[in-house]
Amino acid sequence: QVQVVESGGGLVQAGGSLRLSCAASGSIVSISLMGWYRQAPGKQRELVATIASDGNTNYADSVKGRCTISRDNGKNTVYLQMNSLKPEDTAVYYCYTNVRVRNFGSNQYNYWGQGTQVTVSS
Repeated sequence: QVQVVESGGGLVQAGGSLRLSCAASGSIVSISLMGWYRQAPGKQRELVATIASDGNTNYADSVKGRCTISRDNGKNTVYLQMNSLKPEDTAVYYCYTNVRVRNFGSNQYNYWGQGTQVTVSS
């Protein structure tokens, strides 16, 4: 019904930048919330940032001032610009979407991407 695909991860030195992208496609009526979570080895998945359809954003304290989330509603795409990266930002980054699906009424469903690896070397 809905596919979520991330791109843009990779290996970068500390202090560098990366831009993650995530596109949702399929039987989408609307997307209320989009965002990014991450999971480092041995740790729980944690929020990085979210953005609502009206543009309201929310950031984890650990990334405030270093990351910017944005979205293109026409393309059902969300971006995460990450600057001043630190080794502790190393994790698999997952895209999250909350979607109203065609032919499924007014219910909204959560869809996740497969994850993209971000590695920051010191």
